[in-house]
Amino acid sequence: MSTVTVGKVVPNFRLPATGDQHIELKDLRGRNVVVYFYPKDSTPGCTTESCDFGTLQEKFRKKHTVILGVSRDSLASHEKFKAKFEFPFDLLSDADEKLCRLFDVIREKNMYGKKVLGIERSTFLIDTEGRLQREWRKVSVKGHAAEVLEAISTD
Repeated sequence: MSTVTVGKVVPNFRLPATGDQHIELKDLRGRNVVVYFYPKDSTPGCTTESCDFGTLQEKFRKKHTVILGVSRDSLASHEKFKAKFEFPFDLLSDADEKLCRLFDVIREKNMYGKKVLGIERSTFLIDTEGRLQREWRKVSVKGHAAEVLEAISTD
């Protein structure tokens, strides 16, 4: 399977999401979509990043932008994470890693001296026509959500 490329249309995807729903990219046409991949629910960096996106939700909304968080965690885990921190956006469960592989975010990591495959914190901005406008890889959490917001044009 090929991966996404800046400037090209992102292939449609459909994943289970919080709120007992499935979210499909094609249904979001006409709006910008921020897809941020994070390693694990309820861990410090992932919680901070998600809270930052949540804090800026209204500003994203004014720029006609939908925020979607994605990890390999289960829907049950996502529901708890979203409820605990009251995220105003949906979390998608990519347990089979299809979306992770499409966006090429699975990387070898070192955990306690053991090599494991996990999600590299990454964010992608898809425009109203479904084209990948920008990508951020190896994301540092601090200030990231604001940087993504700033990158969205209001044309």
